[in-house]
Amino acid sequence: MIGGNMSEHAAVNFANEAFYLAFSTRDLEAMDALWARQAPVTCIHPGWSALKGRDAVMESWQAILSNPNSPAVDCRNSVAHMFGDVGYVICYETLDQGILVATNIFVREEGTWKMIHHQAGATESVPEEDGDWDPADTVQ
Repeated sequence: MIGGNMSEHAAVNFANEAFYLAFSTRDLEAMDALWARQAPVTCIHPGWSALKGRDAVMESWQAILSNPNSPAVDCRNSVAHMFGDVGYVICYETLDQGILVATNIFVREEGTWKMIHHQAGATESVPEEDGDWDPADTVQ
């Protein structure tokens, strides 16, 4: 179906916002609750090798969230895209050290959107508005 259900876009955006809230408040319990338990998970932090498997991914988040020198992160310009029971968000992370562009992939697991992949990498700037992407153009 072209256009998809806008409430599903909102639900994926909500899951994405919950991810950044857990990140910014250094809430490991909330971060753990956001990641899938049934689907395979992966994560690529800037400058790190790819992490595969829930244990490795959660160990990385424990190290990051417990480190007082970890950067504060603010998410901007999130846009969700849908394809059935998979949704992904492209957004920008602003940090004191610069700007990253991130991809966060979610899957519906037991009726709830759970993260299965996070990857962030350096970019030059955050676009003022992302008029190129319209969630109504995605397939669901």
